[in-house]
Amino acid sequence: MMLRTFVNRRRDVTEQELLAYNAFCQLLPGASSTQTLTLIGYKRGGLPLAIITLIIWILPACTIMGAFSFLLSYIDRSYFKFIQPMVVGFLAYSTLRMFTLVVVNRISRLIMVFSMLATYYLFKTPWIFPSLIVLGGIVSNFTNKKELPEIPGMPRKIKWGNIVIFFAILIIAGLLSEVARKQQWENRKAYNLFENFYRFGSLVFGGGDVLMPLMYEQYVVRPETERIIVKNPHVLRIEKNDFLTGAGMVRAIPGPVFSIGAYMGGRALKDGGKNAQLAGVIIGSVALFLPSALLVLFFFPVWQNLQKFTIIYRALKGINAAVVGIMAGATFYLMKDISIVEMIDGKTISFLNSGVILGSFLLLLFTRIPAPVIAIICLALGAFFTYR
Repeated sequence: MMLRTFVNRRRDVTEQELLAYNAFCQLLPGASSTQTLTLIGYKRGGLPLAIITLIIWILPACTIMGAFSFLLSYIDRSYFKFIQPMVVGFLAYSTLRMFTLVVVNRISRLIMVFSMLATYYLFKTPWIFPSLIVLGGIVSNFTNKKELPEIPGMPRKIKWGNIVIFFAILIIAGLLSEVARKQQWENRKAYNLFENFYRFGSLVFGGGDVLMPLMYEQYVVRPETERIIVKNPHVLRIEKNDFLTGAGMVRAIPGPVFSIGAYMGGRALKDGGKNAQLAGVIIGSVALFLPSALLVLFFFPVWQNLQKFTIIYRALKGINAAVVGIMAGATFYLMKDISIVEMIDGKTISFLNSGVILGSFLLLLFTRIPAPVIAIICLALGAFFTYR
């Protein structure tokens, strides 16, 4: 769509520029499609147009998902019974797609397998994801013996303002969140939510498919651990069914997958009333997308300088392999929380959930059926088994 619109029709950028933007944004944490569009806006009209582009791009999807966080309380949940296994099918497909692109040699396969096993068995450990990414880059850099020539050229000037703002917000958000928690501020959950989502947007490599497992661990798994129940009983939490339903519904609407932040923010603060829930929708949207914008506008000239060096190419191969392993481990971890046998009226109809997982995966793999259509099919399937 970007190629057809911005290259062929409007000629805002060349095909080579668009491909370079896309490749670069895949290497950054955050929402890659959003970052690509932000760069196009930045090239055409500088910072003001980049900001306008970002707002226009995320507003429809965030509005829909934010509204859904309110409407979920009034909708029959049984309609969504097959949305949850559909999410696992989508994640499995994304894992396979990335596997074929980046896992191309023995070292990358070993990194992927190790990351997958570590993710599955240490999913509740918050440091496991960044640790695997760093470790993958180190291993790949020291084991890849193929030399790449360093590309000569004048380094581009780097503007430090965006990265200063990025780290300032990260530090201030972390401090306020911790103080609010310890001193039991009345609106402490809002501070905690902003810090959580800003951190996710700053650290998530691999887009929405990696974001989902991180959020699942933070808001579904972690609040149920014994340590958190004892030490922090007011921690933000989201019911498992609510989480998986939202993770499926975000696939059924147009726009970036990161718009899930509007939904999750609303559900996380719903116990505080409608005003708090609306604040959660806004905080979730802003905090999740803000790091993407700041990072892409700062790191693009940095990347144009760093990509000249062999060590960066080597490290990126391992980082990408680790991301694939994290996605694979998350797929299996989420699958274990979904029953593969559906019972209705005391009878085992079939392995419906496993059928939905496999069916979603195969439809994405072998057909051109859009993701929203698959989500609608799963909704219809849930409605059918609700009223049969």
